[in-house]
Amino acid sequence: MDTFHKQVVLITGCSFGGIGYALARAFAAKNCLVVATTRSLSSMADLNKEHDVFFCQELDVLSDENVQKVVSNVINKFGRIDIVINNAGVQCLGPLAEVPLLSNVYGTVSILCTMRVIQAVVPHMVLRKKGKIVNIGSPAAMAAGPWPGVYNASKAAIHSLTDTLRLELKPMGISVINVVPGAVKSNIGNTAIANYCKMPEWKLYKKYDTVIKERAYFSQGPNSTPSKEFANKTVDAILKQDPPSWFSFGQYVPFAYYAIMYHLPIFVKDFIFRKTMKC
Repeated sequence: MDTFHKQVVLITGCSFGGIGYALARAFAAKNCLVVATTRSLSSMADLNKEHDVFFCQELDVLSDENVQKVVSNVINKFGRIDIVINNAGVQCLGPLAEVPLLSNVYGTVSILCTMRVIQAVVPHMVLRKKGKIVNIGSPAAMAAGPWPGVYNASKAAIHSLTDTLRLELKPMGISVINVVPGAVKSNIGNTAIANYCKMPEWKLYKKYDTVIKERAYFSQGPNSTPSKEFANKTVDAILKQDPPSWFSFGQYVPFAYYAIMYHLPIFVKDFIFRKTMKC
């Protein structure tokens, strides 16, 4: 297989049914060499069978040693990493007043996990004066509502981190892109509920249990954008020679939506969230 002219793309969080999985498929369709990673190979078993297309690796973004090992494996095999997609994470549900402080262990996107991957790959990109780092953000960073508070905060941190990295890495020849999905069909709701079941019984918010569970599927309505469509549009944007610093696609994604929600008076914003989130 001729690997010299193909871009090597490392993607975290490629479990079947998720955005990372769809991105892996879309990059492969563009003739890229895709390093698909997740905590368990069994969650992307079909990708692991296609050895000529995907280089699958078990990756726990909570482990420094594991991240360094996977990055080294990729460098040894392909000689480089051209693009990194920081996608791994799970929506953490629960009232902030009662969520266990170790809830990030459940897989919630955190700034430390993203930084761990970035710091592992940037030295190699700097040597080549070339590379792209893509962080998956969320509209929740700009219009945070009740119940997934830890997730909202972590995504806001990712947006801020991405803005800083874009400026710091530009002199090194590295592009940094913030990808903000709209309402995209994925397994985010199911995984959120699976992790919610590990939470303790609420003491103060017990009566909101059903409402909190419903929040898991807020982005998964009948009009949600198919993950394949989202992935195809996103990959086209990332592969541009001069990629955008910010890319959004999916239901509810027009910039006007973000701008309106972000700049609404607080009492109006609170009123909307209280009605839609039933709190």
